Amino acid sequence: MAEGAPQSIIIKKVKKGGHGGHHGGAWKIAYADFVTAMMAFFLLLWLLNSVSQDTLEGVSNYFAPVSVSESTSGSGGVLGGQVLSEEGAGTSSSYSSTVTMDLPPPTAGSGGQESDAESVTEDAAKKALEAIEQQQFDEAKQEIQDAIEADESLEQLKHSLRIEDTPEGLRIQLVDQDGLPMFQSGGSGMREHTRKLMALVAKVVKTMPQQLSISGHTDSVPFSTPQGYSNWELSSDRANSARRELMNQGVPYDRVSRVVGKAATEPLLVDNPTHATNRRLSIVLLRGTGEPPPPEEEALPGLNSIKQKQLEETLGPVQSDGTHSGGSDSQVVLPLN
Repeated sequence: MAEGAPQSIIIKKVKKGGHGGHHGGAWKIAYADFVTAMMAFFLLLWLLNSVSQDTLEGVSNYFAPVSVSESTSGSGGVLGGQVLSEEGAGTSSSYSSTVTMDLPPPTAGSGGQESDAESVTEDAAKKALEAIEQQQFDEAKQEIQDAIEADESLEQLKHSLRIEDTPEGLRIQLVDQDGLPMFQSGGSGMREHTRKLMALVAKVVKTMPQQLSISGHTDSVPFSTPQGYSNWELSSDRANSARRELMNQGVPYDRVSRVVGKAATEPLLVDNPTHATNRRLSIVLLRGTGEPPPPEEEALPGLNSIKQKQLEETLGPVQSDGTHSGGSDSQVVLPLN
């Protein structure tokens, strides 16, 4: 190179690699493991929330540790919880006796209990309807009793009207007294005081929603005409006569469910079947036949559910009542005409 000539400057650019070469894709694997673990965790939560309590207890019992050792000591081994020392076998001072505790069963969310919740809701609704119906029966009974107390002309008929709450429903009975029959002897024609009682009963009954069952009863004194007219026909005619009187007093025709004549098969006084009290009319407001009230429109969303929950907490257990058994094979059922 000639002296005095300018020297050329050579610049070398060194391109250094990024950090990716050092770490590689390890972070992706760690992130994938984290996502997998979270998915498994939420899947476990979903399973716990979707199975029933019985299934959870079964799984818990399956994984519960079971001791296979015949020894009751802590180690269950050859030394039986003892340690070796120079003096021989001895009990370790650090050994403590075990204590067995009964742990409560595992609990989970409300999953798997939707059917139980629906069942509880249906039971609560049923109990609410039963409570409403029982209140109706109590009010009807009190209203009839107050009406007969307030009418001085019915003073003599107090003992002819009997009202009782039965498993079948509210039973209203018009019974004969000695010297004060409800019907003409051997016939189905009502006496005037019987019509007064029927009017009093109809005034209350027609405001009730339940279906009616009307039955006629006689005493066991044999009765028959040459045409074969017996206590069966007599009790049936008297029951039908009561039905017609209720219709005349404003009770709707379709409220009557059945009209039967039972003759002397169900005496009121079992020990004295020939007594006049056994001659009676029985009008029953059948339990469970009233239409449920229409649901109230919610003023606020969720208000009815709150009321339902409060009702479930306040109502007591349902009382078990026996079912009504009446000899169906000894009844005469009449058409409603």
